[in-house]
Amino acid sequence: MIGERLNRRILLTAGITGATGVALGAFSAHGLENYLLDTNLDPEIVKRRLAQFETGVRYQLLHSLALLGLAALQLGSAKIKTWIYYTITLGCILFSGSLYLLVFLDKPVLGAITPLGGLSWIVAWSLITILARTCQTNDLGPTKDTEQKSRSDWKT
Repeated sequence: MIGERLNRRILLTAGITGATGVALGAFSAHGLENYLLDTNLDPEIVKRRLAQFETGVRYQLLHSLALLGLAALQLGSAKIKTWIYYTITLGCILFSGSLYLLVFLDKPVLGAITPLGGLSWIVAWSLITILARTCQTNDLGPTKDTEQKSRSDWKT
């Protein structure tokens, strides 16, 4: 079934981005500063690069959780869900990836790519609102009418 394959792909991507995010976060906390200082960067630049790297990690982990939630979502259009998956994943690559490369290669010009990742995430979150609007009312849970009906069923 296409929905199950899509959910497995989303779940796999969430696992990969989550695991790499945790690993990069641990490296950021325990070794990145020394690595950057060993490259003879100015301490003020090292401080800036650490903040940039941590921003990449934070947003990567946040969107790994968003992917996890998307995989668990059992309603809405598979086509829109696919686009949400692609735009979140692209955002991770462009936003976080460009920050990681900027830090490791000390190439500030790579920062020009970062906003494209942010734009990709904005599109993904906007698509989530579209996904919600395309759901049938009964997909979103019980309505007041169905809730009252089920209560009256208990009384009889």
